[in-house]
Order: sequence, then C-alpha cells, then structure tokens
Amino acid sequence: MVQDEGSSSSVTSSPLQNFSNMPLHPLAAAAAAASSPATATPAPPWMMRELRSDERGLCLIHLLLNCAAAASSGRLDAANAALEHIATLAAPDGDAMQRVAAAFAEALARRALRAWPGLCRGLLLPRSSPTPAESAAARRHFLDLCPFLRLAGAAANQSILESMESEKIVHVIDLGGAADGAAQWVELLHLLAARPEGPPHLRLTSVHPHKDLLSQSAMALTKEAERLDIPFQFNPVVSPLDSLDLESLRVKTGEALAVFSSLQLHSLLATDDDSTITTVAAGEKDRRSPESGISPSTSRTDAFLTAIWGLSPKVFVITEQEASHNSGNLTERFVEALNYYAALFDCLESGAARGSVERARVERWMLGEEIKNIVACDGGERRERHERLDRWARRMEGAGFGRVPLSYYALLQARRVAQGLGCDGFKVREEKGSFFLCWHDRALFSVSAWRGRRFD
Repeated sequence: MVQDEGSSSSVTSSPLQNFSNMPLHPLAAAAAAASSPATATPAPPWMMRELRSDERGLCLIHLLLNCAAAASSGRLDAANAALEHIATLAAPDGDAMQRVAAAFAEALARRALRAWPGLCRGLLLPRSSPTPAESAAARRHFLDLCPFLRLAGAAANQSILESMESEKIVHVIDLGGAADGAAQWVELLHLLAARPEGPPHLRLTSVHPHKDLLSQSAMALTKEAERLDIPFQFNPVVSPLDSLDLESLRVKTGEALAVFSSLQLHSLLATDDDSTITTVAAGEKDRRSPESGISPSTSRTDAFLTAIWGLSPKVFVITEQEASHNSGNLTERFVEALNYYAALFDCLESGAARGSVERARVERWMLGEEIKNIVACDGGERRERHERLDRWARRMEGAGFGRVPLSYYALLQARRVAQGLGCDGFKVREEKGSFFLCWHDRALFSVSAWRGRRFD
C-alpha cells in the first residue's frame, strides 16, 4: 500500500497485508517502536519529521492494526495509547495515508467510547451525522472525482435498454441508489428517445427516505421528458429500503419491469441480525452465513430478494462494494476495510488537489461515515455490511434469479469512458458476464445483471 519515494500518493491499491509484515527502515522501525501502544511516550517530533511519506505510512499501518486488535479484545488502555500515537502521525488534511488513518482513528475512538454510554452520548450527539443535503453533495462530488458509480450507471442503463427492446410500456424501479439524483435517469431518457422504434411510455418509481431529494429528481426528469417528448410518470416512494412496502411500487400487469439498486442491498443485511427466524429445518443442511449467523434461506434479505423476483422483472441490475466488511470479528473487518478505503482515498488523491473542498466533503460526509459505521457499530446499527459479488450471486440464485451477462458493447463503453479520464488507475474488468470497477488492480465495485428464470 506504500509507494516509492517521490510519488504523489502514499497509498496504492495493493493489499495492506503485503505491507503490515514488511521490515521497516531503521528510522521508521525506531519511530514505530517509540510509538508502540505499550510505550508511555510518543515518538519525539524530530523522529517524525525525519520519516519519509512511505515510512510514516508503515508506522500508521502498524499502529492502526495494533489499535484495532486492542479494541477488539477490550484492552481500552492499549487502544487509547495507540490512538494518542496515531494522532502524532495522522492528519485529515495530509497525504492519503494520513487522511485514511485519521478517519479510522476517529472510528476506533468512537468504538472505545461505547464502553461509557453516557460519555459517548454526551460527546457524540452534538456532532450529528451529515444532513441529507450534505450526503447528496458528497455523493455528487464522489461521482466527479471517482467516477465508478457513473460507469456503473452507464452499464445499468445499457442493460435496461437492451432488455426493454420493443417494449411499449416500461417501468423502472430505483431502490434508492441513483447517486446524483436524476442524472442517471436523464441519460436513460436520452437512450430511450433514440430507439429506432421510438420511445416507450416510461414510469420511474424511485425509493428514498428523503422527500426533498425525490421532489428534485421529479422536477428535473419531468422537464427533460417533456423536452424529449417521452410519455413519462414519476412515482416517488418515501421509505427506507428495509421497511419498503412493495405495494407502494405500484407494479402493473402489462408493463415491462426493470429494477436497479446501487449500493443499497447491503444495508438489508443489518436486519438479519435482528431477525428471529433463524431455525434450520430438521434434516436440512445448515447454510448459515459466517458473517451474520443467519441461514440465508430464512433471512430477511433473502425474503426481500424473493419478493422482488415475484414482481417478474425482466432485468435487475445491482451495484455493490466489492469488499467483505460483514465479518463479526472486528479485527478481520478492520483490516479488510483499511485495505478498501485506502484504495479509495488514493483514488481521490489522484483526482483532486491537496486543499480540495470537494474531496474533503467526500472523505468526511461519505467515506468517513461508512468507516465509522463499519468499525464503531455492531448489531442492527451496523448498516455498511458490504459483501463481495460471489456472496450476492448465491443469494440471487437462491431467490430464483439467473445471471444476465452484461453486453460487450456496455463493456466497450465503460472502458472508453475509463480511458478518457486521463488516469491509468481506472480499469474495468469483465468476469463471468459481470463488471468489476477497479482502481489499478483492486476491484472496488461490482456491477451485475439478473433476471427471473421464467424469462430464460
């Protein structure tokens, strides 16, 4: 995860495990030893000033891993000492490794504070989560600086377009994941308007917990549909995904249905921890998830996917984080998350200047909030339960879906856009008909398409 001296960033896409066992430069080793959680005094300032960026990064990695191990085992004094030493090296406005270390240090501190509920509430309540407007702004900035979700949206639109060929009435359900409000669906309107047979009647149902954002999307899309002369209806559904009433989607007989979810389904896994339906039938093989301990055949997530299958969508396009952040073991979860977000912070480093306000908003209001949830929260409060595509594939197949290969044309489009970004780090990899959106060689997001077997 550490680059050669003189590079513009101290973090790359290489796994952290490759570096946590590397021998340190003598000066870095001395600094790490001086800043050990078992040491009462942080490394002296002169030693820190002498460290190169990569050496400082290695020190931070060791300290963060030690701190996570201490927090996981309940050794709060050791965790507190490690956090004190991390503070001498990390910085929210420093290089990529310093910034990601600052975010993880805050998450670890919040976890440690949970041992004192009163103190935790007193300190953290005034520091509220970002407002819906701030979160939306951060997501828009993320699209500009790290266009992974824009690439995923383009692939989804192409898949929807191809599956809806010759259909006269099309209903698209967005399960709350359109990253920039109406932007993705404006692009779909243009694709449908260009169909040789003419545009269909399009109905878009958008699910989101915040009414204001839905209203903004409705206005923008209605205006664009009128300009393109496309018959259009917008159906807003104000609801979080985990309490969605499928009747509110108003699916009708005779319409061709497409469902889209971007970075939403993993939040349903939190409800599995609260589920009381955990009994495995007598004689049935126990297929319990190592993450949640819930049998996939009885979890609420699988019930939701089965319900979506029951709506008979012609295509269901899913974008999720390609990461494993759902382990019940804090240390495992922490190491995986540190790998993943280090790559994302490095990607942001390549696309924005050191003092970028936009990048700071993304790292604080979007990625920082995800990191805090992964590290500091447990049970139903832990919503950011990212899992890799192979696990989602098993769930989708169990619910009755079959994979739809994303088209070669969609792959060419995505790669052309990635190549046009002026950075060699963005890559699109195809595997078994699905796309993996990568920073260098590390896959960060997956895009897959599915349909009910009745359409095979």
